[in-house]
Amino acid sequence: MQSILVVDDEQSMREFLSIMLSKEGYSVEAVGNARECLQRIDQEIFDLVISDIKMPGMDGLQLLGEIRRVSPDTLVLMMTAFGSTDTAVEAMKKGAVDYVVKPFKVDEIKIIIRNSLDRKHLERENELLRQELSAREGCDQIIGKSGIMRAVFEIIHKTANSKSNVLITGESGTGKELVAKAIHRLSRRRDQAFVTVNCGALPENLLESELFGYQRGAFTGAVENKKGLFEVAHEGTIFLDEIGELDPTMQVKLLRVLQEQEFRRIGGTEDIRVDVRVIAASNQDFEESVREKRFREDLYYRLNVIPIEVPALRERPEDIPLLVRHFLKKYSPDKLIAITEESMDILTRHAWKGNVRELENVIERAVVMTQGTELTTESFSKSVTEGHGPTGHPTVDIPTEGMDFDRVIAEIEKDLLLQALKKTGWVKKEAARILNMSFRSFRYKLSKYDIHKEAFEDVQKV
Repeated sequence: MQSILVVDDEQSMREFLSIMLSKEGYSVEAVGNARECLQRIDQEIFDLVISDIKMPGMDGLQLLGEIRRVSPDTLVLMMTAFGSTDTAVEAMKKGAVDYVVKPFKVDEIKIIIRNSLDRKHLERENELLRQELSAREGCDQIIGKSGIMRAVFEIIHKTANSKSNVLITGESGTGKELVAKAIHRLSRRRDQAFVTVNCGALPENLLESELFGYQRGAFTGAVENKKGLFEVAHEGTIFLDEIGELDPTMQVKLLRVLQEQEFRRIGGTEDIRVDVRVIAASNQDFEESVREKRFREDLYYRLNVIPIEVPALRERPEDIPLLVRHFLKKYSPDKLIAITEESMDILTRHAWKGNVRELENVIERAVVMTQGTELTTESFSKSVTEGHGPTGHPTVDIPTEGMDFDRVIAEIEKDLLLQALKKTGWVKKEAARILNMSFRSFRYKLSKYDIHKEAFEDVQKV
């Protein structure tokens, strides 16, 4: 509900506007002078202030200047007596959104108020759209046809319209933010804000003020009221990236927001209710963080209602040619650049520890450096061409009568899992590490092939 503060020294005018605007669906307060107005603005952020220009003490023009300084997001609509339009025009030059002349028609002021608030909403939407377009300068869609990515797509489609919180995990560079944006775009909240916060990029005090906002004077440097990002994301989605970096104090505060759907600005005295869907992401192993008491268990379960693991690029090599062609189109829009079969084979077998982000950087560099219309092995650095496969990679000869491809690949995969477990003394996390796999994917594959220590030891005894 949009909030309006009426400022007029005439009680009849305050009462009239309060009743009329309340019937229109606004949250309305009314005060009798500029001093009371500034006191309320110190406590709350209003969408619009409607102020008379002629008032005892501080007049409307002076009040306008103070409001612009203290709460720049608040619109100010001026009321002036007939014959004083010059003063109203001066107010417009100083930042008032519009003015009405007393006595005014009820329909006239309704339209002016509605247009002013709609214009503010439109400006905010345009700003969010610019941010969204800027944020989508990179890969603007999730690219993949592998079975493991199809499973991710299925979860996205099934859960997009849910209100439940989502926890996206995966290594750095896998595209966790793209997944979060896809969920938002497919949801009923698509027309509202998608707000991104990097929890690992800000210290605790700055992160708190960014998330929850603050009132003027709450701390040194707080010279104006500021809405927090949870408030900006109302009815939309907030994406909390690197959520595992939150310190214990912020974990407690975030937990309250998730439980109660309300918070209080720094220095504020009133609770603010919001309707926000929370999508969080991290490259951390949360189960280990919870065991080691670095991340609150109750917060983890609040966030992990819908878990989505984005696979590492090495776990879906069949998607690499698709990604390569996508990045070639992106970085060479004016000319068609091809890639040799040998180069594509090298890229497909590369480890890609930096995942999709690393692949994109490699293709961008190759396109910039090439003078021709084809990428060859010389287009890539030695770190790519000479480090494309793990040492001792198993090879298989194809018999003339053919082979069962899926069965052979499964046998190779199972053999590598067992080798890794044997090398690490069946320490599963270490085995996953030396195979460059996420622990969750490693556990899934153990279950898939029914690999467990007791069965392996029984086989060894026989």
